[in-house]
Amino acid sequence: MYHDKRFQKDPHFPLIAFNHEQIRSSSTGSYLQAEKSTFPDVARRLLSLNTDVLQEMSWRMSNGEIVRPETDDERSCYQVIKDLDCVASHVDGSGATRKHQRNEIWSLMAHCGAPSWFITFAPADVKHPICLYFADTQEKFTPKIRSDDERYRLIASNPAAGARFFDFMVKAFIKDVLGVNSTHSGLWGNTKAYYGTFRRRVILAWINGIC
Repeated sequence: MYHDKRFQKDPHFPLIAFNHEQIRSSSTGSYLQAEKSTFPDVARRLLSLNTDVLQEMSWRMSNGEIVRPETDDERSCYQVIKDLDCVASHVDGSGATRKHQRNEIWSLMAHCGAPSWFITFAPADVKHPICLYFADTQEKFTPKIRSDDERYRLIASNPAAGARFFDFMVKAFIKDVLGVNSTHSGLWGNTKAYYGTFRRRVILAWINGIC
């Protein structure tokens, strides 16, 4: 958020920052998974792991087969995979995170029932003046008419502006349209719960009184 947006426009900074965030998250997950009380068991499983059995199980899982451990080696390998999933669930963008999100959605559906609305977001960042202001280097907001080429180049040179704009629109929708943490009820009634998966630009909403 530097004033001249040098970091937002740097093509390498988002990748490096995201990699560092993933490393930090995986280190935190590893520390939580292998705490003092469980460290001997985790170390024993890793040292006695049969890599051939693990490779075979991984190959079968990648082909869509449902693998149920039967031998002691398979059970040990399966537990190691579960340990890795627990660590990876803390890392944004991993497959374990997506699996964890699916479990959260199923749990929410078990508690609240089927969602009332399935909403897909696709805000037009190249046409909205707020996003263009986020992408520009002007400190004062002065809306003006821009050409198509200028708008596309401005947004393409600053992907952080598109992310900030999308976050702003989603939070405004949750607060003003769904009525969450607001003094008024939502557009379709009182919102009982909601769940958003922003990588897929989808929000599930549970509205009281709507089946």
